[in-house]
Amino acid sequence: MSDPITVFDRRLLKLRRDRAATRSQDYNFLFAETAERLADRLDDTTRSFPVALDLGCHSGELGQILGTRGGIETLFQSDISYKYARNAKTRSPNRPTLVADEEFLPFAHGSLDLILSNLSLHWVNDLPGMLIQARQALKPDGFFLASMLGGETLKDLRDALMTAEAEEEGGVSPRVSPFIDVRDAGALLQRSGFALPVVDIDEITVDYPDALKLMRDLSGMGESNLILKRSKKFTKASTLARAAAIYHERHARPDGRINATFQVVYLTAWAPDESQPKPLRRGTGQVSLVDFLGDVPDKPKPAN
Repeated sequence: MSDPITVFDRRLLKLRRDRAATRSQDYNFLFAETAERLADRLDDTTRSFPVALDLGCHSGELGQILGTRGGIETLFQSDISYKYARNAKTRSPNRPTLVADEEFLPFAHGSLDLILSNLSLHWVNDLPGMLIQARQALKPDGFFLASMLGGETLKDLRDALMTAEAEEEGGVSPRVSPFIDVRDAGALLQRSGFALPVVDIDEITVDYPDALKLMRDLSGMGESNLILKRSKKFTKASTLARAAAIYHERHARPDGRINATFQVVYLTAWAPDESQPKPLRRGTGQVSLVDFLGDVPDKPKPAN
C-alpha cells in the first residue's frame, strides 16, 4: 500500500489538545452537545455492548453521558492528549483510561463490542486505515458509532478569512481544515470492510457576538487550523479584524450578532458477521411483483 497523504499536523494536535484540556470546562459545549446526540443514537439499538471504547475522549464528556447505556460494563477512554486523558480519568476514576493515537489503535483484534468517537476523527490523516483498524478491533457484529465535522462546517468563517487575507496580506493560505464530504462517508465505511453503513448529518448553529469570539472559542477547544501546509507566520491583527468585519457585513443578523454553523456527520456501521441480513442475489426472488401490483395493463396502441 502507498503511504497515506499527511494533511494534518498530529504533533501540533497533541500540543493544542493538552493546552485546551487545562480550560476544557469553558469550551467543551460543542463536545457535550454532540455527545448527547451520539448517546441518543446508541439508544436506538437494543443490543448490549459490554466492552466499549471512547476513542478521542477529550475530557470524558461522552463517558459521563453514557453511564451504563447500551449495556456498557467496561468503557476504555483514550485520547492522544495526556492532559485530556487525565481529565477523563478524574471524571470517571473507575474507568480504564489511556493515552493513544487514533491512527494506531492499541487493541487486539476482536476485543471490543463497541467503538464510539465524538468529534475526533476529522483530524485523522489516514481515515480509511484508521477505520480498518477499528473494524478489526471489533468483535463480529460489533458496533461503530462516531461523529465528526463535515465539509460545510464554518464555511462562512473560511470565506471571510480567505477574503481578508487576500486583502491584507496579498495571498491566501489554508486556514480552515478540510473535513469529510457527506457523500463520501458511506463509501468510506464500506471500503473499510464495515457492513450496514448509515450516515446522517446534523447542523448545530451557535450564536456569537462576533467572529473574533468564534475564533477564540475554536482556539480554546483545540480545534483551530492544523493543516500541515498552513502558513507558519503569525496572522496579522489587521487580517483577523478584517475577517470579522467581512463576516459581519455578509452574515450579521438584524440584532448585530452572527451565527456559526457546525455540520456534524454521524457514522454508524457494524463489523461483518454471518448473522447479519444480506441482500438476495439477483434472480432469486420467489414472489412476482404482479402478486402485489396486479395485472399491468397492455401498452396502449398509437392512434392511426
